[in-house]
Amino acid sequence: MDVTAWLLEGDPAIRWQVRRDLTGAPSAEVVAERSRVATEGWGARLLALQADDGQWGGGVYSPKWISTTYTLLLLRHLGVDPAVHSARAAIGRVRAGVTMGSSDWPFFSYRGETCVTGMVLALGAYFDRDRATSDDLVDFLLDQHLADGGWNCEAARSGSVRSSFNTTISVMEGLTDYQQAFGPDVTVAAAWGRGAEYLLERRLLRSLRSGDPINTRWKLLSFPPRWHYDVLRGLDQLREAGAAPDPRCDEAIAVVEGKRSKDGRWPLQNHHPGREHFRMEHPGEPSRWNTLRARRVLRWAGRS
Repeated sequence: MDVTAWLLEGDPAIRWQVRRDLTGAPSAEVVAERSRVATEGWGARLLALQADDGQWGGGVYSPKWISTTYTLLLLRHLGVDPAVHSARAAIGRVRAGVTMGSSDWPFFSYRGETCVTGMVLALGAYFDRDRATSDDLVDFLLDQHLADGGWNCEAARSGSVRSSFNTTISVMEGLTDYQQAFGPDVTVAAAWGRGAEYLLERRLLRSLRSGDPINTRWKLLSFPPRWHYDVLRGLDQLREAGAAPDPRCDEAIAVVEGKRSKDGRWPLQNHHPGREHFRMEHPGEPSRWNTLRARRVLRWAGRS
């Protein structure tokens, strides 16, 4: 089976990333394909569902997964071009009308739960591009950094000194998007590096103390990830941030390799329950999202 051809039969959100990450297409072709995400297919459908008050799903963080936060996270995964008119208009409505948290922070300024703040940093750096606002979020997240290298959403409430994979990956993605939007920053890069070391010390899935897998569901490939960690999300973040492949990734890479079907595609295995605007893919069936992400991770790791 020609898997690349199959991928290129998918939604524009898949096609532009295949051209960028797998086929080496000219940049003009990638840009042209990406521009279609806002006007065709999944991206256009999501943008059209925004209410006049700037929200999706009638809420800011809930209901999951149709709220404003999770819809914007999905649009970011799709790679909708923030410069396209419909995307700019949507972000303008969010900026003008959406607040978050008990303090009614403007959406892109939210500082509260560490995991959610990491998400908002990623969204603000990707869509809003306000440097001062993003700097404030970075300062907050750096202040929440734990001694073991990661982050934990519960640390401020419970006093926990142990990080969480789920929170750490959200913060790392936010720090990556921040540097991609505003340029390299030594302090931010060092914090991201400590987060990466937290994951790598644990082989991306194991307890540092016992050596046992922390959660067997992390070996199942899901998309969208929502707030959940899994090994493919962890590997794809290392790749996205430009980290060099590390031997401590080998077990996680082997997990991803082992999920490949005989026809060269990867299935959608773990579907996080909750409300959705619409279903992009169905559990148990071949997944263009997982196939795209697995192939680019294996290429990054030198396993293509």
